[in-house]
Amino acid sequence: MTPNAASATSAPGRRGSPSRRSFLASTAVAAAAVAGGMPLLSACGASDSGSGGGTSGGKGETKLLPTYVANNVVTPDIPAKNGSAIGFTGKTDLAALKTSVPKKLGKGGKVTIMSPFWGSPPKSDNAYYRAMNDMIGVDVVWQNQDGNTYDQKLGAVLASSDVPDVVVVPSWNMGGKIPTAIINKFADLGPYLSGDKVKDYPNLAAIPTDAWRRCIIGGRLRGLPQPAPYVTGIVPFYRKDIFDKQGYHVPRSADEFTALCKEITDARAKRWACMDMKWTAFQIFGVLSGSEKPLGWNLVDGKMINRIETEEYLEALEWTRKLFAAGYVHPDALMGKNAPDPGPKFAAGEFLIYPNNISQWWSRTAEQAAQNPSYRIWGMDIFGHDGGDPRLWAEQPAGIFAFVNKKASESVIRDVLAVANVTAAPYGTKEYMATNYGVQGADYTVRNGVPVKTTQGNNEVLNAYVMVASPAATEAHPDFPDVARAQVEWQQRMGAFTRKSSFYGQMISEPDRYTDLGNDFEQLEDDITRGRKKISDMQQAVSDWKSKGGDRLRDWYKKLLDENGTAAG
Repeated sequence: MTPNAASATSAPGRRGSPSRRSFLASTAVAAAAVAGGMPLLSACGASDSGSGGGTSGGKGETKLLPTYVANNVVTPDIPAKNGSAIGFTGKTDLAALKTSVPKKLGKGGKVTIMSPFWGSPPKSDNAYYRAMNDMIGVDVVWQNQDGNTYDQKLGAVLASSDVPDVVVVPSWNMGGKIPTAIINKFADLGPYLSGDKVKDYPNLAAIPTDAWRRCIIGGRLRGLPQPAPYVTGIVPFYRKDIFDKQGYHVPRSADEFTALCKEITDARAKRWACMDMKWTAFQIFGVLSGSEKPLGWNLVDGKMINRIETEEYLEALEWTRKLFAAGYVHPDALMGKNAPDPGPKFAAGEFLIYPNNISQWWSRTAEQAAQNPSYRIWGMDIFGHDGGDPRLWAEQPAGIFAFVNKKASESVIRDVLAVANVTAAPYGTKEYMATNYGVQGADYTVRNGVPVKTTQGNNEVLNAYVMVASPAATEAHPDFPDVARAQVEWQQRMGAFTRKSSFYGQMISEPDRYTDLGNDFEQLEDDITRGRKKISDMQQAVSDWKSKGGDRLRDWYKKLLDENGTAAG
């Protein structure tokens, strides 16, 4: 759900709001979201000469998982299907909100939580924090840290003896020594949540099993997850209003896309067809996911293959290169990752197609609604490059986790779980409304049945309680219900063509010696697509990668799969 119906920007991390995954869904940075991060963990499984590495979450560890019990408090308008989110397409009836936590589970204790925060953290004594703490029965004290430099703070805190009761760790911050620190510093929640024990916390029991599987680290259930759809989160967006007006047809093959680009582009009129389409190219050519290192490996005919070794990978780069070479791509894209926000020029019609996180379906709609009522951003269905069905690859089903200090007493752990049981309440409940909108009158008002954040709400109700745990991935935009429906239905259509690679759903820690092995590939991809390097340079880079450790890493992954199995099903 988009927690803010008035603003087109919101806290990173929620699947239905603008997300850091938008900027991290790329190979070297390895985050996606759309698509997220570099979830590297744990201490069991294959080893590599003492250099660390391993896996958790294989099929052999299913006994550690909480029992799944569907939450029937609220029925979604669109149930989940093919790995999609659930959807709600009506306005919010505040008088009809359900109660999912009938009594306070918190015992009045104090819990400190360190979490990334994007923006200026609010004062600790604000109406939102007070109301949430009273609802839960726990005195939560926030230790907000700058999300842009969170990995540095995280490393320092976990290396110290002064660790807060709860530490939130996004998957993209799980590099270096963080995985080992998580195993050494954080508690096993299995005694409280594994099997039927989770039934003491009904909202946690309703979190999808695959999201919990990602919390198995070092052979223990250690985390509380934010679930996400496993369908790709990167959508090829287009200006449907202009397409309709000009009679452009949505393409169904790579050749049709190229022909459309030629038809649209008129550089003299400052109109180009698209931005950098590399992410979409990887999708239409069926390239394994680059959002997380383990997802880039898959067992094919008994051999472990990496995405960069495939013909599809080279074909996707070559197709993207041709779009640049033909002049169909907006000049801003030549700047690569430092390009300005595409939103304003997309709204101005300077280009008509660009790939980005699915959250922008709502955020771009909301930001243009008042000044540009004819504006309509929409998502293309991904097509196979040859005009057939696409072959898409699943993303990880959770990407942000909260961990509890191993030194925490049982009473503190119980209070943390009380917090999580409220923050994981489903859309349409009082608890969800409080978690995502705050206090009516102070943090939001209601206009025509739509909750709208106030300035105070925009400053306070973000990056907070939602970071502890979340319900099943949800799309709900009471201000633009047609967008929520379109998002979920797009996911369901794309989910029908989505496969799970060998290490889907697991937490993987590669041995330290391979940490930097693939760091240069994203820059090389961009150099090739922009004509600064050639496909042959990529072929040489892949050859070098193999000899410098890629082949040994392949053997390591194969052994890992042999020993632990797959969770892909």
